[in-house]
Amino acid sequence: MSSPPTTMRTTIKRRILVISDLQIPYHHERAVINLTKLVKREKFDQVLCVGDELDMQSQSKWAKGTPLEYEGQLDADREACRDILWELGVTDVTRSNHTDRLYHTLMRGAPSLLGLPELNYPKFMAFDELGVKFHSKPYEFLPNWVLVHGDEGSLNRNAGGTAAGLANKFGVSVVCGHTHRLGLQGVSTGFKGRFKTVWGFEVGNLMDSKKAGYLKAGSANWQMGFGIIEVYDKQITPIPVPVNSDGSFTIYGKVYR
Repeated sequence: MSSPPTTMRTTIKRRILVISDLQIPYHHERAVINLTKLVKREKFDQVLCVGDELDMQSQSKWAKGTPLEYEGQLDADREACRDILWELGVTDVTRSNHTDRLYHTLMRGAPSLLGLPELNYPKFMAFDELGVKFHSKPYEFLPNWVLVHGDEGSLNRNAGGTAAGLANKFGVSVVCGHTHRLGLQGVSTGFKGRFKTVWGFEVGNLMDSKKAGYLKAGSANWQMGFGIIEVYDKQITPIPVPVNSDGSFTIYGKVYR
């Protein structure tokens, strides 16, 4: 009589949470509250943010000459953003096109102020006080896994396709936001059973689309969500987590709502 097969329990060595585009003040408040509950419960080893944490809508080139340019909410939005990043335990933020608006606004209207350290984006956000590292270049947070915003290459309308294109370009797995889509695509090379796979992982968005007045007819090919990456031995597993329209989601057998 043969003995039953044995199973080996493997301990997860490292768990990384990836926060998608918040674009504060257009963030989905209930989703952020639920995500904060997850962070406090699970105590991730690292929390990455793909950028666009702050919308900086008044600094948009589209706001030029409109009432939005005189909104005067930048400081309030910045403080709300700092509070949310702190509550979510964010450890790393990458550059992004929306937060680049600070630099572009200075370039267009007041280039003589570019040398002021307090107007450098990490200083402007006081990231050092939050314990947040800002990455102006692609950030390799794990061997052969890179965090970028997602605007470093051409866009693909299929979820995961933009990140997969960047992964193919860089030759390493890529985690990004920017597209507001949630998807995972693999890019494999090799033959005769010997394959190398890199992954393109887009982590969705955490916006309340009702607040995004710039959407034509209020429609967009977006998916709310975020990402989790687990490491055991030398294996790395990316996990897309969809977020429902009411801000709820399910992960690790628990409903957050």
